[in-house]
Amino acid sequence: MKLGIVGLPNVGKSTLFNAITKAGAATANYPFCTIDPNVGVVSVPDSRLDFLANLYQSKKKVPAAVEFVDIAGLVKGASQGEGLGNQFLSHIRETAAIVHVVRCFENKDITHVSGAINPLDDIDIIDTELILADMDSAAKKLERLEKNIRLQDKSVIAQRDLALRLKAHLDGGKPARTMSLSGEESEMIKDFFLITAKPVLYACNVGENDLPEMENEFTQVVKQKALKEGAAALPICAKIEAELSELSEQDRQEFLKDLGLKEAGLNRLIKAGYDLLGLSTFLTAGADESRAWTIKKGFLAPQAAGVIHTDFQRGFIRAEVMNFGDLEKLGSQKAVKDAGLLRSEGKEYVVKDGDIIEFKFNV
Repeated sequence: MKLGIVGLPNVGKSTLFNAITKAGAATANYPFCTIDPNVGVVSVPDSRLDFLANLYQSKKKVPAAVEFVDIAGLVKGASQGEGLGNQFLSHIRETAAIVHVVRCFENKDITHVSGAINPLDDIDIIDTELILADMDSAAKKLERLEKNIRLQDKSVIAQRDLALRLKAHLDGGKPARTMSLSGEESEMIKDFFLITAKPVLYACNVGENDLPEMENEFTQVVKQKALKEGAAALPICAKIEAELSELSEQDRQEFLKDLGLKEAGLNRLIKAGYDLLGLSTFLTAGADESRAWTIKKGFLAPQAAGVIHTDFQRGFIRAEVMNFGDLEKLGSQKAVKDAGLLRSEGKEYVVKDGDIIEFKFNV
């Protein structure tokens, strides 16, 4: 899972990135501090994997991973070359989803690029620049399709018609993700490589005085906007996350308790990212290795096997599956089997989050 972190300068974007990745990238209270994208890979916290590694006395424990890309701060006019210009575009296109950090705190010591705190205006500035970039991409795509339309190829005609609808939608100032598309069109539009078609998670950066509820007048308007456009919104305090990143695990838990928080913002951010992208986790376990694997929800057993190795999918025979809850309750794989809860599943089995699977294959 690759998430691109975007936002206006001085909204706490790089502070949040540094906190969740412990990458130590430079941050400062002035625009364009982050010129090139910083990349950090974070292990996904999963107590189920910890349990399995301990139970099987595994030599290795391999968690799932999330890649965060801190993309340079944007300003009005970026798509026409203002600020850092178009440098950010290619980096955003490579991500699976966008984490849009929105300033939802007041602090007179941290200047706002627009001079006032207005989350909806801030979101609109970023959206406008991304829409303008997509308008350019759509125009170029349409130009290529128009050249081939004389061939009367049904696929080309369908793409041309979609491109015309897309152009009208973007011209109306609306991101591509809000377009109504058929299943076929949803697949077709992937070839347009649009930035605004990506799912968005608004990270509402609140102040310390908003803890533990993490709610204020700013977060409420962002949540309402997210609800209208089918996006997600998550309140988070970058300053607190930065402090948490410097603590040991034990001190971190005590600090969270003192703040009245159940878990760190990183955990909530990853969970929200999984939900936004429709992802889930299955597990494999043994003496050599216990590992968490990320898949799309709805994957059939052979597809999940293919995530491990293409040979597993090609030569799939069956999947030996047990539920994590059953294993945790009964204490051993043998006890799960004796209870009749170790199942043999075929090619049509839909893998569920938390399944512990051993694949049988032959190639």
